[in-house]
Amino acid sequence: MGRLTNHLIVISFDCLSALDFPLLKTLPHFRTILEDGAYVEKVETIYPSVTYPCHTTIVTGNYPNRHGIINNTLLQPGRTSPDWNWFRSSINGTTLYDEAKQANLTTAALLWPVTGKANIDYNLPEIFPNRPWQNQVLVSLRNGSPRYQWDLNQRFGHIRKGLNQPELDDFVLESTLHTIKTKKPNLMLVHFTDLDTQRHDYGFSSNEAFAAIERHNDRLGKIIASLKEIGIYENSTIVVLGDHSALNENKALNLNVLFHNHKLITTNAKGKINNWKSYCKSCDGSAYIYVNDKNDLDTCNIVKKLLESLLTDPSSGIERILTAEEAALKGADGSCTFMIEAQKGYYFLEDYQGDYLKNITREDVLADKKYTLACHGYSPEKPDYSTIFMAAGKGIRSKTMVPQARLIDEGPTLARLLGVDLGDTDGKIIDELLTV
Repeated sequence: MGRLTNHLIVISFDCLSALDFPLLKTLPHFRTILEDGAYVEKVETIYPSVTYPCHTTIVTGNYPNRHGIINNTLLQPGRTSPDWNWFRSSINGTTLYDEAKQANLTTAALLWPVTGKANIDYNLPEIFPNRPWQNQVLVSLRNGSPRYQWDLNQRFGHIRKGLNQPELDDFVLESTLHTIKTKKPNLMLVHFTDLDTQRHDYGFSSNEAFAAIERHNDRLGKIIASLKEIGIYENSTIVVLGDHSALNENKALNLNVLFHNHKLITTNAKGKINNWKSYCKSCDGSAYIYVNDKNDLDTCNIVKKLLESLLTDPSSGIERILTAEEAALKGADGSCTFMIEAQKGYYFLEDYQGDYLKNITREDVLADKKYTLACHGYSPEKPDYSTIFMAAGKGIRSKTMVPQARLIDEGPTLARLLGVDLGDTDGKIIDELLTV
C-alpha cells in the first residue's frame, strides 16, 4: 500500500459545525479547500461528543469504549478540577502517529489532545497545570519534546496570555508555521480551540464565534502560504476538520445534588465528599451515572427510580436514559450504570450542593469558568449537530462532495493517505474522497 502524499497536515478547528458551511464558503482560504478538493457535508460525531474522545477517535478510527478515552476528564468525585485524559498511555491500541513513526515518517503535533508522553518527533501536547504547585511551561516540557518546545517558547511565548483566546491559537499558529518551515513533517496534527472557546462563552451563533471562524480562515491561509514558501505545497495534503458541533443552553443540571439528598453522596464537616455510592459524571450534554459497587442493588434501584421519575417530568431537563449496554452499543463507556442525555437547552454539571437546576446567564459565565452558554457532549442523533471534514491536495479527488460520513471513518482515511494501516477499526476508508 503506497503513500498518496508526502506531507499530511491535519488541522482541527475545535467545534467547527456543518452549520458553518454557508460562512466558510464566503471565506477565501476555506473556499480554496472546498473548491479545489473534496468535503463531507455532514460528519456524524461520537458519543459522548466531547473533545478528547473525539480527537482520539480521529487518530484511531475507533469508538471511545474501544480506544479507552471515554470522557475529557477522569472520574474523581468531589475534585473541583478533575485531571484530564492527557496521556498517550491511556489510549488502547495504535494511533495514526504511532503508525507513521513506525513507517519512519517524521511526526509533529501541536496541542493535539491525549498526546502527553507520546512517541512523536516534535510534540507540544495539550496539557495544563492542574495543581497549585505546577507551572505551564514545565508541565508541557515534561510531557512533550523538551528542546522543540523550549525553542518555540523562546520564539513565540510572548504571544500567549495563559490559556486565553485568541492569543493561545496565535501562538499555536506561529509554532505550526515554524515547524512546517524547519521540520517539514510527513504528518502534522494541529488543534485550534479559539472557536470552541467563543461558542462556550458567547453562544453558538454569536458575533464572537463568527469572528473566530474568520481568524481561522486567516490561520488556514498562512499555513497554505508556508507550504508554498518552502516548495512542498504540491506534494502536500491539507485536511481541515471539526470534532463536534455545539448547542446553545442556559440551564445546568446537578444530579449529584439529588444523590447527596438521598445520602448516596456523603460529605464531611468541611463539605467535601468522603464517600459516594453513586455519582453523575458530566460529559456536558450527556452524563455517565456510576454506581461505586455494582453489586449494591439497593443503590442501583434508588438511582433507577430517581432517573425514571425525572424522565416523566418535562421540566427535569432529562431527555433519555440509557442502560450500560445501550451506552456501549453507541460506543460510550459500558462500565457506567446508566448514561443520560439532556434536553436541548440543558447540560450537566457535577455540583453536589445547591440546587438541582441552575439558570445560566452571561454574568455566570464571566464569574465562573465552569458555566457556558453553548456546549457539546450530546448524542450524534441530535438534529443539526454534525461536524465537518474537508481536504485538498495530493491524493484527494478534486471537486467532490460526499453527503455523509462518520468521525470513525476519518482515521482509516488519513492512514490511507500516509500509506499506513490502523488495523481492524470501527470506521472505514472514505474512498470517494481519494484519487485511488
